[in-house]
Amino acid sequence: MIIEPIGIIHAPFKKKEDCPIQSVYASGAEGRVEVFERYAPALKDIEGFSHIYLIYYFDRAGEVKLVRPPFMDDDPHGIFASRHPCRPTGIGLSIVRLKKKDGNILTVEDIDVLDKTPLLDIKPYMPKFDHVENATKGWTDEKEGRPKPEGRE
Repeated sequence: MIIEPIGIIHAPFKKKEDCPIQSVYASGAEGRVEVFERYAPALKDIEGFSHIYLIYYFDRAGEVKLVRPPFMDDDPHGIFASRHPCRPTGIGLSIVRLKKKDGNILTVEDIDVLDKTPLLDIKPYMPKFDHVENATKGWTDEKEGRPKPEGRE
């Protein structure tokens, strides 16, 4: 399987230690999503959505460990039960606020990725489909209110 990037994400974060661990901690951080020209027609009508999913490749994540402590906890958990960036496939997902579209460039807010991250796909956030009533939070339920990791936004 070969997946080619469809664009590149430009963000204010140049180093991993400066990057927020989730978009909820990136409030107001502005970025630009540059979609390669050949894919620009696929952006038709995207400006009607307030939020979009960015699907990207963690190209600088680090060593993959199947069980490790995530940012929110000192106890180890399976990588598929966390949002840690060091994943077997290296695929990342963020929900960002879409501020505007200008040709093949999307201006977004609440971005939580490193600058020059390869973009794999974009999907609109659709409350009708993406909101799940009574969803459970797994092991994170007891970690509510835990402070953000030191050195992280």
